[in-house]
Amino acid sequence: MTTHIILGSDHGGYDLKESLKEGLSQNSEITLEDMGTFSTESVDYPDIADTVAQTVLAKNTVGILCCGTGIGISIRANRYKGIRAAVIFNEFTAEMAKKHNNANILCLGGRTTPAENALEYVKIWLKHDFEGDRHLRRVEKLDV
Repeated sequence: MTTHIILGSDHGGYDLKESLKEGLSQNSEITLEDMGTFSTESVDYPDIADTVAQTVLAKNTVGILCCGTGIGISIRANRYKGIRAAVIFNEFTAEMAKKHNNANILCLGGRTTPAENALEYVKIWLKHDFEGDRHLRRVEKLDV
């Protein structure tokens, strides 16, 4: 089964996004759609978060957002009903973002996360499934 991933970053996350694109494109079961930015020129992260969040919702898929820390871009993405954007920073948070929170957008910091670590975190997030059960009740309360 192919996983379609919507990517986006501001200038602070551009290099990390590009590195993730390179690493993920080697997996034939993943397709990527890059929503920008396409350079290190300064852009406003809320604009990128809007585009990725709206596309994730429209296509019922998952996304990855990168900014300097992953924080600002996650705050904006989480303004959308149905988006569960999680800032992750290690293997455990990547796993829990999917298993317990059913995160549909993973947020990473280009200035805080080494590229090789980020790729591993994304792979962990992708390989796990949402556990549902008691977590479903909690996740459903997020969109009130």
